[in-house]
Amino acid sequence: MEYHRPVLLEESIDAMAIKPDGVYVDVTFGGGGHSDLIASKLTEGKLYSFDQDGDAQEQSKKIDSPVFTFVRANFRDLKKYLRLHRVKQVDAILADLGVSSHQFNVAERGFSTRFDGPLDMRMNPETGMSAADVVNEYSEEQLHRIFGIYGEVKNAKTLAKLIVSQRGRKAIETIGEFKQAIASCTPKGKENKYLAQVFQALRIEVNDELKALEEMLEQAAEVLKPGGRLVVISYHSLEDRLVKNFIAKGKFFGEVEKDLFGNEIKPLEAVNRKPITPTEQELLENSRSRSAKLRVAEKREVND
Repeated sequence: MEYHRPVLLEESIDAMAIKPDGVYVDVTFGGGGHSDLIASKLTEGKLYSFDQDGDAQEQSKKIDSPVFTFVRANFRDLKKYLRLHRVKQVDAILADLGVSSHQFNVAERGFSTRFDGPLDMRMNPETGMSAADVVNEYSEEQLHRIFGIYGEVKNAKTLAKLIVSQRGRKAIETIGEFKQAIASCTPKGKENKYLAQVFQALRIEVNDELKALEEMLEQAAEVLKPGGRLVVISYHSLEDRLVKNFIAKGKFFGEVEKDLFGNEIKPLEAVNRKPITPTEQELLENSRSRSAKLRVAEKREVND
């Protein structure tokens, strides 16, 4: 199975400011494109790459290097697994928050609106509830909330009501059945965009993506060395807002806190004021890069 070239590959690796003997973490291994390039720049250093997906674990076998260690885990357990590997501090952490193209291209995983397959969407298919569980078991209010907040779906309330009435007749198990069930809600001529928003909402809910991202960011700020880099590529406004707020304020909501002397209490400092976005060339070569935003932050020195 082919994996696509990662989005913003050179830009993100440059932003990590890699030293040959440093310790690095790629919290989203995916197809291994980023990890491969990071490992090639290390001599004495170490790279720990996280992914909860079994397919990613298979891909990781292609990187045959003494500097590289694959960790089969969700990145929300970053600190725990680094501790198991006796790692206290690292020089940079990379997160590419996109669903890997491989996951989208395998019908059985249920991520893509293009194929028919089970309505699944779990990043780790061995645990937790599937998208079918959400669609068939959540209350109308819960469905309204996730489609409205996570999918920014305009007719979220109508959609939730329709799903509840349709599943009353027969459980919705596959992508085909789901698309058919919500057909009367799907705007004509805008099917692809609408389904992408609906699927995004389900995927975020199934994988608890936003909470996991918050937990990972907080832990990343703890394990980075002073001067260490956090590099994050996000693909939708919900993720990007969390990353941006955490870098700017040290928290996800509300204003930055200050000490008695008026100094801001926050662990990170933005390296670039505006996010880095793909070049014209990359946009032409890879449509998946269209919404990508790269943010880079540095861990503040303790005494500044």
